Amino acid sequence: MSYHYRGDTTDIGFWMVRISNFMVFVLILGIIFSFTLYLIDLLKHECGVDKTPKQLIISCFICTIAIIILIISQFTEFYYYFDELNRYHRARGFIICYLFPLMVLILDLSVIIEYYKRIGKLQRISILLFSVVPLIASIIQIFTYGVSFTSITLVGLVVVLYVFALIDMNNIVERANKHEIEIIRGEQKNMQLLFKQTATALANAIDAKDKYTHGHSRRVAEYSVKIAKYAHKGEKECEELYFAALLHDVGKIGIKDSIINKEGKLTNEEYGAIKMHPVIGMQILSSISQSPYLSIGAHYHHERYDGRGYPTGLKGEDIPDIARIIAVADAYDAMTSRRSYRDPIPQQLVREEFVKGIGTQFDPTYARIMLHLIDLDSEYIMKESSGQNKSEKIESLVCGAYRSTVSDGILLTNTVTHIHLTSYMNVERKHENIPSFVLFDSLDGRIHDDERKCRELLYHEYASIRADGIVTGKGIRNVQKRTNETAGAAAEDKAMLRGEKISFDLEAVRYRDHLLIRMSNRFRFHEIIIALPDSTRYAYLSLTGEYCVIDDVDIYKTEEEIGKGYIPRIAEEITYINVPAGDIPNVQVDGWRSAISEGFVVTDGMRVIFHTMSLPTARLVWHCPFAVLYTSDDGLPNGDDYRELTVVRLDGEGWEEDDHVENRVNVSKLDSFIDWNDWKEKNKAGQDCELLFRVDKEKISITTEYCGLSICSVTTFTEDMHEVYAALTGDQCALTNIRIIR
Repeated sequence: MSYHYRGDTTDIGFWMVRISNFMVFVLILGIIFSFTLYLIDLLKHECGVDKTPKQLIISCFICTIAIIILIISQFTEFYYYFDELNRYHRARGFIICYLFPLMVLILDLSVIIEYYKRIGKLQRISILLFSVVPLIASIIQIFTYGVSFTSITLVGLVVVLYVFALIDMNNIVERANKHEIEIIRGEQKNMQLLFKQTATALANAIDAKDKYTHGHSRRVAEYSVKIAKYAHKGEKECEELYFAALLHDVGKIGIKDSIINKEGKLTNEEYGAIKMHPVIGMQILSSISQSPYLSIGAHYHHERYDGRGYPTGLKGEDIPDIARIIAVADAYDAMTSRRSYRDPIPQQLVREEFVKGIGTQFDPTYARIMLHLIDLDSEYIMKESSGQNKSEKIESLVCGAYRSTVSDGILLTNTVTHIHLTSYMNVERKHENIPSFVLFDSLDGRIHDDERKCRELLYHEYASIRADGIVTGKGIRNVQKRTNETAGAAAEDKAMLRGEKISFDLEAVRYRDHLLIRMSNRFRFHEIIIALPDSTRYAYLSLTGEYCVIDDVDIYKTEEEIGKGYIPRIAEEITYINVPAGDIPNVQVDGWRSAISEGFVVTDGMRVIFHTMSLPTARLVWHCPFAVLYTSDDGLPNGDDYRELTVVRLDGEGWEEDDHVENRVNVSKLDSFIDWNDWKEKNKAGQDCELLFRVDKEKISITTEYCGLSICSVTTFTEDMHEVYAALTGDQCALTNIRIIR
């Protein structure tokens, strides 16, 4: 406006020129003064500066003086004046009006430099520009006339400062929002942790009532989640299941300790009181209305799939899903935990109980998942901890009379087991002072002398081996020994008499029905080959001795498997398939899927007929034939690009092995089914079996009636399969006269 009315001699021009030029000067000072106030506010509220810097106080004072002098100059023409044509001219004090803004900007700049690192990244750039660029523009303005560099620069930088401040403010808000979200998440996490800790503490309090169930609730929760994951449950469902399982026995709080910890048989009245704990648990947990699944797990986990459970007698899928899972996990932990009247049940017997309970006590789907988990748990880790990890060294054995102290068995397989130990005399030399080793098999991998336990745990002792190479065979077919003397037996005996520690190194390995043990110390070397009675039993080696201390025990296994010929054969191989073959060779399966038949293409209407017999050592339900569906490039089992689709066991089990198939097995008991013991006896006696295969687009079904069971397995493919093959295998069974009829 000052340029527009410049030279206008009218009354409006007179006032507009004077007002406009005054506003130019006063607004420049006002912007700089506002910037100084902005700096004060910024340092105080965002940079944490409690006391206003002196430079900024001086800047405010200078701005105030400058405005006062500017007002005075309007009456004294100190800064500028107007001629008779109403045109603007600089006056003698013009330079002073620029000195005030320059001083303020310099003072502000000094403060910005001092607190530069405390200011936000975007803001520090904008305020630095605001201090420096107008400073330069003001200096240029002193020597030029006609263009308002200072005004243009200040206005432009005000816009920049405003935009940068908005951006910085948005960033602050965003950071605050993120911080708030983190706080909320932290609070949720803390609440969840508090809930978990509270639930765990409550579960521990429940378990503490029963001295034989320490950790039971936690283990049931962990097993339940494992089952749920294999059943493809979601993360939220698994979390809910964990807490429901953790608190499933909360109702035991209301049961008398004398009943819970009673070691003898419960009376009918006491058993009735125990059966009330699901109802009590439901009543306790139903008050947690936001987590109804807690009371469901507690209320229904003792229901049976056949409807013979308690407290309500629900049947099949009427039982809530969450309770059916907990029932399986609860039963498994009950069998694998120590009780006052027994040790943990051996894993193979636990597995058999689940096979027998499919469709009666347990939901078939979840029972089969548990069977699969048992199969994967080859080291029997899923059980109550006994306080000793299998990977730990065997503790020192202080041996008195022979076998008065024995270690747990070390499983011998077709990978070499290395054992190092030291031994020295335990008492004066009135007896033999020598370590020994016992070869045996039992369901729990331990040595037993009690007749009842030997019978229950199928204990079978092969031989005992002394460290001097003497072998005493009890249940072996043949033994061959070779000894090399280094320093000799006499030197070894003298070292023992002196009480020296003697180091022994053993290598033990098994291939089918033969064992090789190499044993050495600095005096002698022994190589012992033992022909076992069969290829089906396990072989464990236990450390023991006579009046000696066995110490510094170190055990490790190699990863490489030995093959045929590594152990020289000293006895004929035992075979049960030396009979005429059918369309493909006979198969003897000494251990779980240790052998498999030739594969054959599956076609619609194909029948596979064969004779099966469980081996004499077979003792469990699943020691029976299996049918396998698979694909491979060359059609061979375990061939190129082998994909196992499903395994159907003739005890009614089934499992899908591939992510691209779904397998459903329906099993029903025929009138000819008596019980599982009769079923096992029929297997041992030998049976003819016929499998019928049906192919319908994306489905393959296998049906059979075997030993009183009617089995139908349906495998559905979720992707195209060109050719599907089948083969026969099993566990401890002989398959002969296999005929394929198309």
